[in-house]
Amino acid sequence: MQSTNTQQRVAVVTGGAMGIGAEVCRRLGAAGFFVIVADRDQTAAETTAAQLRAEGAAAEAQAIDVGDAASVDSAFAAIEQRHGRCDVLVNSAGIAKVYPFLEFPDENFAATMAVNVTGTFLCSQRAARLMVHNQWGRIVNIASVAGMRAVGSGRTAYGTSKGAVIALTRQMAVELAELGVTANAVAPGPVDTPMTRALHTEQFRREYENAIPMNRYGTVGEIAAAVMYLVSEDAGFVTGITLPVDGGFLASGARGI
Repeated sequence: MQSTNTQQRVAVVTGGAMGIGAEVCRRLGAAGFFVIVADRDQTAAETTAAQLRAEGAAAEAQAIDVGDAASVDSAFAAIEQRHGRCDVLVNSAGIAKVYPFLEFPDENFAATMAVNVTGTFLCSQRAARLMVHNQWGRIVNIASVAGMRAVGSGRTAYGTSKGAVIALTRQMAVELAELGVTANAVAPGPVDTPMTRALHTEQFRREYENAIPMNRYGTVGEIAAAVMYLVSEDAGFVTGITLPVDGGFLASGARGI
């Protein structure tokens, strides 16, 4: 599907087929953006895009493997050809596996960095090259509280990658500010998603909830709401920040009496 309104802003969401990314897509569509559901799983992306269209939004799917520079180049070339613009990019694609530090596989560390960090860089750079044509753009990276504070054991690659995403966000913000493009990050605490259901044991989930003053996991809607603020006109003077959405996890120390 091609945008029929040349003034309609185009939003690209990587990892948009499910979880946080899918909810961000829904809210962007409801806000009037033309939404590109970008995901490595093209079938799932097509399904999400079809659901958005059924809800009255303008949306299409785009195959992308953010860890592959050639795939990123191809995807953004196709987006430029179809729409001539990219106004919003939400980097929600990410991977995570859990291993003890002393046994952490080299290949998984490299793979996590390739997707979570290099993928964020590649997509942001390619999107920003389109944004500067209109001197307006919003980049929002989905980071994690694991990039700001060690969260349990086994997250050597994931936590390190999200810390790097936060640093990358600051660097992009500084370099893109004069070009009309903001770059910010949202750092979710634990959120009830397919990935956390697969990674978090029942014991870990209980311990995590006990460390959160609100005593619960967040929802994808609560994360998406923070993203929607950062892509809005109202956030035009906000850049380079990392916004925790974590139920008070980062603020909390010892709990109880």
